[in-house]
Amino acid sequence: MNQNEEVPDNLGGLGDLLPADVLKKVNELLEKLHQADSNHQGSIVLNIYEKGSLHVDHVDTQNFYGDVCPKSQKEKGNIDAPTLPPLLRTDKAMVLWQKAQDAGYVDANYQPLISRTQAALLADAIAERLGIKEKWKVFEGLWNRKYMRSDYNLALTRKRTLDLQDELKQLFG
Repeated sequence: MNQNEEVPDNLGGLGDLLPADVLKKVNELLEKLHQADSNHQGSIVLNIYEKGSLHVDHVDTQNFYGDVCPKSQKEKGNIDAPTLPPLLRTDKAMVLWQKAQDAGYVDANYQPLISRTQAALLADAIAERLGIKEKWKVFEGLWNRKYMRSDYNLALTRKRTLDLQDELKQLFG
């Protein structure tokens, strides 16, 4: 590790890497993730290994959507945002999506900005209002998640998520 205090760019704990080097490595990683996302249709498992590491743990699957990339990339058509299945593209559904987005529950690509358990409650509320019978299959596909029914059941045991359920009733009417 560089202990030279005269070098203002020293980031103790990151060895001899300067901020520009760290940024370059992060950009390289993001580019590789973007390429992998294109090749694997949104499903990436990332394992990070570093020379001299004492312990490297598994990094959970991460999903990157259009908001990770610069706006200019979207405008050029280089980034595909997730598309809504027909059941979630109706006029009635779009009103619900807009309300959820305005409330800060989902982003512009219909991806949840809330916890897994809260997202399961949101999925249930939307599916109920749209009469979707296979709600977990539909939302697991849209949000690239598994076990949403379990997330929903867990949500029903938590006061904070039950408060969200009341908010959703008021929001969606």
